[in-house]
Amino acid sequence: MIPVALTIAGSDPSGGAGIQADLKTFSALKVYGMSVITALTAQNTQGVSGLMEAGADFVGQQIDAVATDIVPVAVKTGLLSSSAIVAVVAAKVRQYGLARLVVDPVMISTSGSRLLEADAIEPLRRLLLPLAEIVTPNLAEARALTGRNIRTPEDMEEAAIDIHSFGARHVLIKGGHLEGNEAIDVFFDGNAFTRLSSERINTNDCHGTGCVLSAALAAYLARGEPVAGAVQLAKEFVTGAIGNGLRLGGGHGPCDPLGIVER
Repeated sequence: MIPVALTIAGSDPSGGAGIQADLKTFSALKVYGMSVITALTAQNTQGVSGLMEAGADFVGQQIDAVATDIVPVAVKTGLLSSSAIVAVVAAKVRQYGLARLVVDPVMISTSGSRLLEADAIEPLRRLLLPLAEIVTPNLAEARALTGRNIRTPEDMEEAAIDIHSFGARHVLIKGGHLEGNEAIDVFFDGNAFTRLSSERINTNDCHGTGCVLSAALAAYLARGEPVAGAVQLAKEFVTGAIGNGLRLGGGHGPCDPLGIVER
């Protein structure tokens, strides 16, 4: 049987991020991908020009349709946009006992557009993070979740402790926006820290990297990898996708999960 994963996220019509990037990543990793769409965006490599939410009730109805027929082994969330959608996703995760939940707390797009309403951050912390196997904030998202000013890997470790205290079992803080020649992520399992480092790739074509990383994590978890192993493999996978970035469009071109030799 093929492993099955579900993404609950927004649609990117330019194909570089969101549902489209997640499904490409699942396919590249030989995982059957399903999707629940939380919002339609009007975006391309240059930015987000519009967002239209799906109704929270309809998001729940989509999850019902999936979970009562093809039960996912792992789930990831991306753009949830509002407190109502956060609440219904959390309720459905509990209702169906959906395990191996990867929460990518998408808040701001690469181009700087807000994708999560400010009043949804507290429900995200209170309702969804306690259900997460792992949460994957970037630096800006970790700042929003903790209120900390994060400038160093040591700051990332302190933020990871805070986020773990919200109930997430594992935390991966992405340090791609730190200065330096290395891209350093911090993984915290509740007891110990691991720093995952890769050489920084000098490219503007990195649209969708957060989506690809969290989708790869969900895919590896669906395939039965332990969390620490899935984190390492997902880090390697997204690094390869960034290295294969596509020079498309007039802004930040997409990274390419379909160009990776799967492990």
